[in-house]
Amino acid sequence: MNSPRTRVQRRPVHGVLLLDKPIGLSSNQALQKAKWLLRAEKAGHTGTLDPLATGVLPLCFGAATKFSQVQLEANKTYEATLVLGLKTSTADAEGDVIETRPVPEITPELLTRLTAQFTGPLAQIPPMYSALKKDGKALYEYARKGQNVEREARHITIFKLEMSIVQTQSSGVAIKIIANCSKGTYIRTLGEDIGEAIGCGAHLGSLRRVETGGFTAAQCVTLAALEAMTEADREALVLAPQSLVDAYPAVTLDADNAARFLSGLRRRGSPGQWGADAPMVQVFGPMPELNTVVDATVFLGSAHVTADELIPQRLLSPLEIKDMLQSAQHHAVRRLEAAALEPPDLILSDLT
Repeated sequence: MNSPRTRVQRRPVHGVLLLDKPIGLSSNQALQKAKWLLRAEKAGHTGTLDPLATGVLPLCFGAATKFSQVQLEANKTYEATLVLGLKTSTADAEGDVIETRPVPEITPELLTRLTAQFTGPLAQIPPMYSALKKDGKALYEYARKGQNVEREARHITIFKLEMSIVQTQSSGVAIKIIANCSKGTYIRTLGEDIGEAIGCGAHLGSLRRVETGGFTAAQCVTLAALEAMTEADREALVLAPQSLVDAYPAVTLDADNAARFLSGLRRRGSPGQWGADAPMVQVFGPMPELNTVVDATVFLGSAHVTADELIPQRLLSPLEIKDMLQSAQHHAVRRLEAAALEPPDLILSDLT
């Protein structure tokens, strides 16, 4: 008889964990493992990575899920190995080989021409093995039944592309590509298109996302490392929700405007008070009514500025702000206790 499974006591966690997704797991499987380790109530990821792919996968918890769209829209950078001469059913190493062709000589001049050809605005036909929907079904569902359905081309941009020849033990000649691209880019499709341009066909042997929206692989933690940590160490890795909008201008409100803004009201300012017109700004303000031991400036949400009006977009709730303040105070006290110091009333760096 199996022993009963231990029930995990969930709790509010608000912030962003930068995970280095391992090969072999779907993005959702990686998310669920991290969610379980943090005992988080609510979580979501910011853009799917194939099971074959590794690399930067920002995971959003609690209030941070409100700003995940910023990462979904962000430009991304990938490193991939393009195996020449072999086409597969999935355009990557997981598929069956469906075509073999001889590989011509790959010269530096050819790579220079290909780099120019595939840099800039491009039209891509999404692969059949993808999660895009057609008549309510994911394309991969059709593909698994051997069905090929019509797909519309998507307009994407490759901002920067680097290509170099590499030698692999198992596959002979391959090309390493580093691509900085817009949202919606399929590197598998890019690899296939490059293979067709060469004339020999190709598939991805490996794929790694090394940067997305300013977050890099060097900032990420692996699942193995996360599992080996104490819960306190895991919590310390969770970035504040505003890290998702950190690249945007900041607006700080007084107490009256902060309360009205947080209730969803537009705020009319004097000329230039909120800065220039902007599609997004991060908004801060005091929250004394929360009855915490601190009266600090805290993150309230995002807005856009049009004609000197501050127009709310995504707002935190007073309960979410209170949870984050209490969590920050708790972590500050624990750090000071570990250092055998007396805790002060306020550590602003933990709150703003």
